[in-house]
Amino acid sequence: MSDEVLRVVATPAALALIDKLVAEHGAVLFHQSGGCCDGSAPMCFPAGEFMVGGVDVKLGEIGGVPFYMSESQFEYWQHTQLIIDAVPGNGGMFSLERPSGLRFLTRSRLYDDAEVAWLGQHPVERAAS
Repeated sequence: MSDEVLRVVATPAALALIDKLVAEHGAVLFHQSGGCCDGSAPMCFPAGEFMVGGVDVKLGEIGGVPFYMSESQFEYWQHTQLIIDAVPGNGGMFSLERPSGLRFLTRSRLYDDAEVAWLGQHPVERAAS
């Protein structure tokens, strides 16, 4: 397999919401929540208000926006492609989309054997600490 395998992708609805949030707030980033207050929702923050560090990995970008997750959580999710969608509902308590009437939602699918092999040759990027 020579084509790049993406670790995170977004639906058209999610991309439209990302465009709206970037227009309203400027640069933003995503961090896949691992639980606590907002469950396991993908959270969207102003880029300067959420600090990624040595315990985070960058899965890629959606709509030109970086998408991170903790390294320990990635260990569980590494065999799945994350598919970020936007659906009706309330967003995470601290996530920028909350007042929009939409919320980001993570769906996933398992990689096939060829994709797993490609990903094994292309490790995930570690966030700077």
